[in-house]
Amino acid sequence: MSQQQTKKISYSELKIWNDCSYKHKLTYIDKIKGFVGNEYTAFGSACHSTNEKLVIDENIDSLAEFKKNFSRELKSLPSLDSINKKLVVDMSKQAEDLFQYVIPQLKSYFGKYEVFKIEEPLFEAICEFDTDYSFKGFIDLILKTSDGKYHIIDWKTCSWGWRADKKNEPMTAYQLSLYKNYFANKYNVELSNIETHFALMKRTAKVNKVEIFKVTNANKRISNALDLLNKAIVNINNKNYIKNKLSCGNCDFYKTSHCT
Repeated sequence: MSQQQTKKISYSELKIWNDCSYKHKLTYIDKIKGFVGNEYTAFGSACHSTNEKLVIDENIDSLAEFKKNFSRELKSLPSLDSINKKLVVDMSKQAEDLFQYVIPQLKSYFGKYEVFKIEEPLFEAICEFDTDYSFKGFIDLILKTSDGKYHIIDWKTCSWGWRADKKNEPMTAYQLSLYKNYFANKYNVELSNIETHFALMKRTAKVNKVEIFKVTNANKRISNALDLLNKAIVNINNKNYIKNKLSCGNCDFYKTSHCT
């Protein structure tokens, strides 16, 4: 069966379902476009693309690469007229010294490593429970260190950083929980031999502009993530579309014809 024919679910889809199953219906069942990107997502995508090349070749002109990627991402936004030009200028300036910290921070944090995979695609059958779904995702970076461990890294862009509560928030960690589980399945690697990390690229921070931190993903957390995945799939299949009014304030469909 092809990937196009197979039912699939990603972490981003799971997160939307967890926020509001009715928003999930509008987005993934009814195919109604909501949020389609802005200057912040363009900046993040440009940083991801730049890091892909930087971790392979430390000698590239990373700023020139970023500017090319940022310009491309901005042009792909649906409405160029709505772009905040001052914000774009500020972001371009903030990126000027950001990439010089990427490789030194990776080396300081991980020691000796080899790049195992970049933008590693996942399309793995969900075999932990009875379903015909597959889990779909992309892992930004996988390093292998001298002790034989694999390190899954997800780049995140932000302003000054993340508070402790966000770093420890279960739903945030579940992204890496699911990546770890299905990377292990794909390569037949023991879960105990895989570690997971977020790498923050901070636009406005004065110090520690690239911060890498480990996210603990032991069996219990992975089990919790899989339980949530199972719950989502069961409810999606049963067409249980319940509005979560607590999440309305941040929803693109709020007070529109799609959700009143």
